[in-house]
Order: sequence, then C-alpha cells, then structure tokens
Amino acid sequence: MTGRAVPLKIKCPTCRKEVSWEGNPHRPFCSERCRLIDLGAWTQERYRIAGDKAARRNDEDDDEEKLH
Repeated sequence: MTGRAVPLKIKCPTCRKEVSWEGNPHRPFCSERCRLIDLGAWTQERYRIAGDKAARRNDEDDDEEKLH
C-alpha cells in the first residue's frame, strides 16, 4: 500500500453523474442545478419521509379563535 488515499467518487443523486466528493461545494450533487432540482422536489412534496400523517391545521379555526 502506498499510503495515498483514493479520491472518493460518488454519483449525483439527481443526474447520476460521477463526481468527486473532495473539493465539491455542491456535494453530494454535481452542480448547483442538480442541487436546486432536488430542493424543488422536496418543496413540491415529491419526496416523503415515512411516518404517521400529521393533522392539518385549519387556518379558519385559528381566525375564529382570535375573534373570541
């Protein structure tokens, strides 16, 4: 063994392009574009984390409580 570390290569979760982990400001993505595509998917609720469904808050109920 030479003692030199092998640069870690990963696949971008968005486009699957192989990219270096070290020195990559967008990791684990390959670019700002792929990072923003992923963020957009989260904001559009295309990704979900398993668990019990949360109760939705009804803003109309809150408005009525403020009036009383």
